[in-house]
Amino acid sequence: MKIELHILQNFAPSNLNRDDTNAPKDCEFGGVRRARVSSQCLKRAIRTNEAFSDALKSGDLEQGASVGKRTRLLKDQIIAILGLQEDLKDVQKTSDKEKTAKTENSKKLDDFIKAAVKTAVDEGDATKMLIHYDDAEIKMLANLFSKVLSGEKKPEEAAKEFKPKSKASDIALFGRMVAENTDFNVDAACQVAHAISTNKVSMEMDYFTAIDDLKKDFASEDAGAGMIGTVEFNSACFYRYSVVDTNQLKTNLDGDNELSKKTVRAFIESSIAAIPTGKQNSMAAQNPPSFVMAVVKDSCAPWSLANAFEKPVGPGQNGLVVSSIERFDDYWGRLVSVYSDDGVKTAVLFTTENVDLKNLASSRVSGKKELVEKIIGAI
Repeated sequence: MKIELHILQNFAPSNLNRDDTNAPKDCEFGGVRRARVSSQCLKRAIRTNEAFSDALKSGDLEQGASVGKRTRLLKDQIIAILGLQEDLKDVQKTSDKEKTAKTENSKKLDDFIKAAVKTAVDEGDATKMLIHYDDAEIKMLANLFSKVLSGEKKPEEAAKEFKPKSKASDIALFGRMVAENTDFNVDAACQVAHAISTNKVSMEMDYFTAIDDLKKDFASEDAGAGMIGTVEFNSACFYRYSVVDTNQLKTNLDGDNELSKKTVRAFIESSIAAIPTGKQNSMAAQNPPSFVMAVVKDSCAPWSLANAFEKPVGPGQNGLVVSSIERFDDYWGRLVSVYSDDGVKTAVLFTTENVDLKNLASSRVSGKKELVEKIIGAI
Protein backbone atom coordinates (compact mmCIF):
# COMPACT_ATOMS: atom_id res chain seq x y z
CA MET A 1 0.00 0.00 0.00
CA LYS A 2 1.21 3.50 -0.87
CA ILE A 3 0.27 6.82 0.71
CA GLU A 4 0.92 9.89 -1.42
CA LEU A 5 0.96 13.47 -0.25
CA HIS A 6 0.49 16.42 -2.63
CA ILE A 7 0.94 19.93 -1.26
CA LEU A 8 0.67 23.38 -2.85
CA GLN A 9 2.30 26.03 -0.68
CA ASN A 10 2.80 29.67 -1.61
CA PHE A 11 5.63 31.54 0.09
CA ALA A 12 6.13 35.27 0.47
CA PRO A 13 9.62 36.65 -0.32
CA SER A 14 12.04 34.16 1.22
CA ASN A 15 15.30 32.26 0.99
CA LEU A 16 14.22 28.93 2.47
CA ASN A 17 16.99 26.67 1.17
CA ARG A 18 20.32 28.12 0.04
CA ASP A 19 23.05 26.87 -2.27
CA ASP A 20 26.81 27.32 -1.83
CA THR A 21 26.55 30.98 -2.89
CA ASN A 22 23.76 31.69 -0.36
CA ALA A 23 21.23 32.09 -3.18
CA PRO A 24 17.87 30.28 -3.04
CA LYS A 25 18.14 26.90 -4.75
CA ASP A 26 16.54 26.67 -8.17
CA CYS A 27 16.33 24.41 -11.20
CA GLU A 28 15.09 24.30 -14.77
CA PHE A 29 11.76 22.58 -15.42
CA GLY A 30 9.64 22.93 -18.53
CA GLY A 31 12.34 25.09 -20.08
CA VAL A 32 12.16 27.85 -17.45
CA ARG A 33 13.74 28.56 -14.07
CA ARG A 34 11.86 27.38 -11.02
CA ALA A 35 12.39 27.93 -7.33
CA ARG A 36 13.41 24.74 -5.55
CA VAL A 37 13.63 23.35 -2.02
CA SER A 38 15.71 20.19 -1.81
CA SER A 39 14.27 16.93 -0.54
CA GLN A 40 17.00 16.78 2.13
CA CYS A 41 15.90 20.16 3.46
CA LEU A 42 12.25 19.09 3.52
CA LYS A 43 13.00 15.78 5.27
CA ARG A 44 14.93 17.50 8.03
CA ALA A 45 12.15 20.06 8.46
CA ILE A 46 9.65 17.20 8.74
CA ARG A 47 11.51 15.00 11.21
CA THR A 48 12.56 17.89 13.48
CA ASN A 49 9.17 19.62 13.53
CA GLU A 50 7.31 19.46 16.84
CA ALA A 51 4.29 18.00 15.07
CA PHE A 52 6.31 14.85 14.29
CA SER A 53 7.39 14.12 17.86
CA ASP A 54 4.05 15.23 19.31
CA ALA A 55 2.14 12.78 17.09
CA LEU A 56 4.44 9.96 18.16
CA LYS A 57 4.09 10.79 21.86
CA SER A 58 0.29 10.78 21.84
CA GLY A 59 -1.70 7.72 22.83
CA ASP A 60 -0.63 4.31 24.11
CA LEU A 61 2.61 4.06 22.14
CA GLU A 62 4.40 6.94 23.87
CA GLN A 63 7.04 4.62 25.31
CA GLY A 64 7.54 2.65 22.10
CA ALA A 65 7.81 5.51 19.60
CA SER A 66 11.04 7.42 19.14
CA VAL A 67 12.91 9.84 16.90
CA GLY A 68 16.55 9.22 16.06
CA LYS A 69 19.58 11.47 16.47
CA ARG A 70 22.02 12.20 13.65
CA THR A 71 25.36 12.97 15.23
CA ARG A 72 29.13 12.64 15.30
CA LEU A 73 29.10 13.06 19.09
CA LEU A 74 28.49 9.41 19.93
CA LYS A 75 31.34 9.37 22.44
CA ASP A 76 29.83 12.25 24.42
CA GLN A 77 26.45 10.48 24.38
CA ILE A 78 27.91 7.28 25.84
CA ILE A 79 29.86 9.22 28.47
CA ALA A 80 26.70 11.12 29.50
CA ILE A 81 24.61 7.94 29.77
CA LEU A 82 27.22 6.27 31.98
CA GLY A 83 27.84 9.44 34.03
CA LEU A 84 31.56 9.32 33.40
CA GLN A 85 32.28 12.90 32.36
CA GLU A 86 35.14 13.30 34.83
CA ASP A 87 36.70 9.90 34.14
CA LEU A 88 36.57 9.83 30.36
CA LYS A 89 36.78 13.42 29.17
CA ASP A 90 40.17 14.95 28.36
CA VAL A 91 42.28 15.32 31.49
CA GLN A 92 44.35 18.24 30.23
CA LYS A 93 44.68 20.57 27.28
CA THR A 94 48.06 21.15 25.71
CA SER A 95 49.29 23.35 22.91
CA ASP A 96 47.65 23.16 19.49
CA LYS A 97 50.62 21.22 18.13
CA GLU A 98 50.44 18.53 20.76
CA LYS A 99 47.84 15.82 21.03
CA THR A 100 45.35 16.12 23.84
CA ALA A 101 46.12 13.78 26.71
CA LYS A 102 43.40 11.23 27.36
CA THR A 103 42.70 8.79 30.12
CA GLU A 104 43.19 5.08 29.53
CA ASN A 105 39.45 4.45 29.65
CA SER A 106 38.85 7.23 27.13
CA LYS A 107 41.17 5.45 24.71
CA LYS A 108 39.29 2.22 25.37
CA LEU A 109 36.05 3.97 24.45
CA ASP A 110 37.64 5.21 21.21
CA ASP A 111 38.67 1.64 20.39
CA PHE A 112 35.22 0.32 21.29
CA ILE A 113 33.43 2.83 19.05
CA LYS A 114 35.78 2.14 16.15
CA ALA A 115 35.18 -1.61 16.44
CA ALA A 116 31.41 -1.39 17.01
CA VAL A 117 30.42 1.36 14.58
CA LYS A 118 33.33 1.08 12.11
CA THR A 119 34.25 4.74 12.38
CA ALA A 120 37.24 6.27 14.14
CA VAL A 121 37.06 8.98 16.79
CA ASP A 122 39.10 12.11 16.05
CA GLU A 123 41.03 14.29 18.48
CA GLY A 124 37.95 16.40 19.07
CA ASP A 125 36.08 13.30 20.32
CA ALA A 126 33.80 13.25 17.27
CA THR A 127 33.38 10.26 14.99
CA LYS A 128 34.61 10.58 11.42
CA MET A 129 31.14 9.74 10.11
CA LEU A 130 27.83 11.44 10.79
CA ILE A 131 25.43 8.60 11.63
CA HIS A 132 21.71 8.52 12.44
CA TYR A 133 21.15 6.51 15.65
CA ASP A 134 18.10 5.26 17.47
CA ASP A 135 18.24 6.17 21.18
CA ALA A 136 18.04 2.46 21.96
CA GLU A 137 21.18 1.84 19.90
CA ILE A 138 23.11 4.48 21.83
CA LYS A 139 21.96 2.96 25.13
CA MET A 140 22.97 -0.48 23.88
CA LEU A 141 26.45 0.81 23.07
CA ALA A 142 26.71 2.40 26.51
CA ASN A 143 25.68 -0.84 28.22
CA LEU A 144 28.22 -2.82 26.23
CA PHE A 145 31.00 -0.38 27.07
CA SER A 146 30.17 -0.72 30.75
CA LYS A 147 31.37 -4.32 30.40
CA VAL A 148 34.70 -2.95 29.20
CA LEU A 149 34.96 -0.63 32.20
CA SER A 150 34.23 -3.49 34.58
CA GLY A 151 37.00 -5.56 33.02
CA GLU A 152 34.55 -8.21 31.88
CA LYS A 153 35.41 -7.74 28.20
CA LYS A 154 37.95 -6.07 25.98
CA PRO A 155 36.72 -3.25 23.67
CA GLU A 156 36.82 -5.43 20.56
CA GLU A 157 34.98 -8.29 22.29
CA ALA A 158 32.19 -6.05 23.57
CA ALA A 159 31.90 -4.40 20.16
CA LYS A 160 31.10 -7.72 18.50
CA GLU A 161 27.89 -7.93 20.55
CA PHE A 162 26.52 -4.71 19.07
CA LYS A 163 23.87 -5.31 16.43
CA PRO A 164 22.34 -2.12 14.99
CA LYS A 165 18.55 -2.32 15.23
CA SER A 166 16.37 0.77 14.96
CA LYS A 167 12.67 1.33 15.57
CA ALA A 168 12.97 5.11 15.35
CA SER A 169 10.15 6.40 13.18
CA ASP A 170 12.25 8.88 11.21
CA ILE A 171 14.89 6.25 10.39
CA ALA A 172 12.12 3.86 9.33
CA LEU A 173 10.70 6.53 7.03
CA PHE A 174 13.81 8.05 5.50
CA GLY A 175 16.21 5.14 5.79
CA ARG A 176 19.85 4.99 6.80
CA MET A 177 22.98 4.22 4.80
CA VAL A 178 26.48 3.71 6.20
CA ALA A 179 28.85 2.50 3.50
CA GLU A 180 31.52 1.31 5.95
CA ASN A 181 29.05 -0.66 8.09
CA THR A 182 26.15 -2.12 6.12
CA ASP A 183 24.59 -3.54 9.30
CA PHE A 184 23.29 0.00 9.88
CA ASN A 185 21.54 0.19 6.52
CA VAL A 186 17.76 0.62 6.46
CA ASP A 187 15.82 0.86 3.19
CA ALA A 188 13.78 4.06 3.15
CA ALA A 189 10.00 3.65 3.22
CA CYS A 190 9.44 7.22 2.04
CA GLN A 191 10.38 9.08 -1.12
CA VAL A 192 10.39 12.88 -1.02
CA ALA A 193 10.66 14.96 -4.19
CA HIS A 194 12.43 18.29 -4.45
CA ALA A 195 9.73 20.93 -4.15
CA ILE A 196 9.54 23.06 -7.29
CA SER A 197 7.61 26.21 -8.03
CA THR A 198 4.53 25.98 -10.20
CA ASN A 199 5.47 29.38 -11.61
CA LYS A 200 8.52 30.81 -13.34
CA VAL A 201 10.80 32.66 -10.93
CA SER A 202 13.33 35.43 -11.18
CA MET A 203 15.86 35.99 -8.43
CA GLU A 204 15.67 39.31 -6.66
CA MET A 205 18.26 41.10 -4.57
CA ASP A 206 17.82 42.72 -1.17
CA TYR A 207 20.38 45.49 -0.70
CA PHE A 208 20.76 46.25 2.99
CA THR A 209 22.85 48.33 5.35
CA ALA A 210 23.66 48.05 9.03
CA ILE A 211 24.18 51.20 11.05
CA ASP A 212 26.93 51.59 13.66
CA ASP A 213 25.06 53.05 16.63
CA LEU A 214 28.14 54.67 18.18
CA LYS A 215 29.82 56.03 15.07
CA LYS A 216 28.12 59.40 15.29
CA ASP A 217 29.45 59.86 18.82
CA PHE A 218 33.06 58.85 18.25
CA ALA A 219 33.87 59.14 14.54
CA SER A 220 35.11 62.38 13.06
CA GLU A 221 33.52 61.61 9.69
CA ASP A 222 29.79 61.59 8.94
CA ALA A 223 27.84 58.75 10.44
CA GLY A 224 27.24 56.30 7.64
CA ALA A 225 26.57 52.62 7.22
CA GLY A 226 28.74 50.28 9.26
CA MET A 227 28.09 47.47 6.81
CA ILE A 228 26.58 46.99 3.37
CA GLY A 229 25.42 43.66 1.96
CA THR A 230 23.06 41.86 -0.39
CA VAL A 231 20.83 38.80 -0.02
CA GLU A 232 19.08 36.97 -2.85
CA PHE A 233 15.46 35.89 -2.46
CA ASN A 234 12.37 34.91 -4.41
CA SER A 235 8.67 34.26 -3.95
CA ALA A 236 7.01 31.15 -5.34
CA CYS A 237 4.12 28.70 -5.12
CA PHE A 238 5.67 25.28 -4.52
CA TYR A 239 4.38 21.85 -5.48
CA ARG A 240 5.53 19.25 -2.93
CA TYR A 241 5.20 15.49 -3.43
CA SER A 242 6.05 12.49 -1.25
CA VAL A 243 5.03 8.84 -1.07
CA VAL A 244 5.22 6.31 1.77
CA ASP A 245 5.37 2.55 1.21
CA THR A 246 3.47 1.24 4.24
CA ASN A 247 4.70 -2.33 3.72
CA GLN A 248 8.35 -1.24 3.83
CA LEU A 249 7.58 1.01 6.79
CA LYS A 250 6.07 -1.88 8.73
CA THR A 251 9.09 -4.05 7.90
CA ASN A 252 11.43 -1.32 9.16
CA LEU A 253 9.44 -1.11 12.39
CA ASP A 254 9.76 -4.84 13.02
CA GLY A 255 6.17 -5.60 12.02
CA ASP A 256 4.62 -3.21 14.55
CA ASN A 257 1.32 -2.25 12.88
CA GLU A 258 0.25 0.32 15.48
CA LEU A 259 3.63 2.05 15.43
CA SER A 260 3.46 2.10 11.63
CA LYS A 261 0.10 3.91 11.75
CA LYS A 262 1.44 6.29 14.36
CA THR A 263 4.44 7.02 12.12
CA VAL A 264 2.21 7.69 9.10
CA ARG A 265 0.13 10.10 11.19
CA ALA A 266 3.29 11.86 12.37
CA PHE A 267 4.59 12.10 8.81
CA ILE A 268 1.38 13.60 7.40
CA GLU A 269 0.89 16.09 10.22
CA SER A 270 4.52 17.17 10.21
CA SER A 271 4.67 17.41 6.40
CA ILE A 272 1.79 19.87 6.53
CA ALA A 273 3.32 21.85 9.41
CA ALA A 274 7.00 21.80 8.41
CA ILE A 275 8.58 24.91 6.90
CA PRO A 276 12.32 25.20 6.16
CA THR A 277 14.19 27.55 8.47
CA GLY A 278 16.42 29.38 5.97
CA LYS A 279 16.52 33.16 6.51
CA GLN A 280 13.30 33.05 8.52
CA ASN A 281 14.51 35.60 11.07
CA SER A 282 14.98 38.06 8.21
CA MET A 283 11.88 37.21 6.16
CA ALA A 284 9.36 35.34 8.36
CA ALA A 285 7.87 33.35 5.48
CA GLN A 286 5.62 31.33 7.78
CA ASN A 287 3.03 30.48 5.13
CA PRO A 288 0.97 27.29 5.62
CA PRO A 289 -0.13 25.15 2.66
CA SER A 290 -3.09 26.32 0.61
CA PHE A 291 -3.89 22.84 -0.71
CA VAL A 292 -3.18 19.36 0.67
CA MET A 293 -4.25 16.07 -0.89
CA ALA A 294 -3.51 12.61 0.49
CA VAL A 295 -4.07 9.46 -1.56
CA VAL A 296 -4.08 5.83 -0.41
CA LYS A 297 -3.34 3.34 -3.19
CA ASP A 298 -3.73 -0.42 -3.01
CA SER A 299 -2.08 -1.36 -6.27
CA CYS A 300 -1.49 1.23 -9.01
CA ALA A 301 1.84 3.02 -9.34
CA PRO A 302 2.48 6.29 -7.49
CA TRP A 303 1.74 9.48 -9.42
CA SER A 304 3.73 12.66 -9.00
CA LEU A 305 1.68 15.47 -10.50
CA ALA A 306 4.69 17.68 -11.17
CA ASN A 307 3.96 17.55 -14.90
CA ALA A 308 0.76 19.48 -14.24
CA PHE A 309 3.10 22.45 -13.97
CA GLU A 310 5.44 21.64 -16.89
CA LYS A 311 3.98 24.79 -18.43
CA PRO A 312 4.49 27.39 -15.71
CA VAL A 313 1.38 28.78 -14.06
CA GLY A 314 0.78 32.50 -14.48
CA PRO A 315 -0.91 34.64 -11.82
CA GLY A 316 -3.88 35.49 -14.04
CA GLN A 317 -7.06 36.92 -12.58
CA ASN A 318 -7.29 34.34 -9.78
CA GLY A 319 -3.66 34.46 -8.64
CA LEU A 320 -0.98 31.76 -8.49
CA VAL A 321 -2.52 29.63 -5.75
CA VAL A 322 -5.99 29.16 -7.25
CA SER A 323 -4.54 28.76 -10.75
CA SER A 324 -2.16 26.07 -9.45
CA ILE A 325 -4.99 24.21 -7.72
CA GLU A 326 -7.08 24.31 -10.89
CA ARG A 327 -4.13 23.03 -12.93
CA PHE A 328 -3.61 20.19 -10.42
CA ASP A 329 -7.30 19.25 -10.51
CA ASP A 330 -7.32 19.21 -14.31
CA TYR A 331 -4.19 17.06 -14.57
CA TRP A 332 -5.52 14.58 -12.00
CA GLY A 333 -8.64 14.18 -14.11
CA ARG A 334 -6.56 13.52 -17.22
CA LEU A 335 -4.43 10.90 -15.46
CA VAL A 336 -7.53 9.11 -14.18
CA SER A 337 -9.15 9.13 -17.61
CA VAL A 338 -6.07 7.52 -19.17
CA TYR A 339 -4.84 5.20 -16.42
CA SER A 340 -8.04 4.85 -14.31
CA ASP A 341 -8.20 5.15 -10.55
CA ASP A 342 -8.89 1.46 -9.86
CA GLY A 343 -5.99 1.25 -7.42
CA VAL A 344 -7.00 4.37 -5.50
CA LYS A 345 -8.56 3.32 -2.20
CA THR A 346 -9.02 6.80 -0.76
CA ALA A 347 -8.32 10.35 -1.92
CA VAL A 348 -8.88 13.21 0.50
CA LEU A 349 -8.07 16.91 0.21
CA PHE A 350 -8.60 20.25 1.84
CA THR A 351 -7.90 23.76 0.64
CA THR A 352 -8.00 27.26 2.05
CA GLU A 353 -9.20 28.64 -1.28
CA ASN A 354 -12.67 29.09 -2.72
CA VAL A 355 -12.05 27.11 -5.90
CA ASP A 356 -14.31 25.05 -8.16
CA LEU A 357 -12.87 21.53 -8.42
CA LYS A 358 -14.13 19.73 -11.50
CA ASN A 359 -12.54 16.33 -10.84
CA LEU A 360 -11.76 16.22 -7.12
CA ALA A 361 -14.81 17.88 -5.56
CA SER A 362 -16.00 14.61 -3.98
CA SER A 363 -12.66 14.21 -2.17
CA ARG A 364 -12.87 17.54 -0.38
CA VAL A 365 -13.06 17.63 3.42
CA SER A 366 -13.21 20.45 5.94
CA GLY A 367 -9.59 20.55 7.05
CA LYS A 368 -6.40 18.88 8.24
CA LYS A 369 -7.88 16.92 11.13
CA GLU A 370 -10.52 15.23 8.97
CA LEU A 371 -7.98 14.46 6.24
CA VAL A 372 -5.58 12.78 8.68
CA GLU A 373 -8.31 10.70 10.31
CA LYS A 374 -9.66 9.47 6.96
CA ILE A 375 -6.20 8.43 5.77
CA ILE A 376 -5.35 6.63 9.01
CA GLY A 377 -8.74 4.91 8.86
CA ALA A 378 -8.02 3.73 5.31
CA ILE A 379 -4.82 1.93 6.29
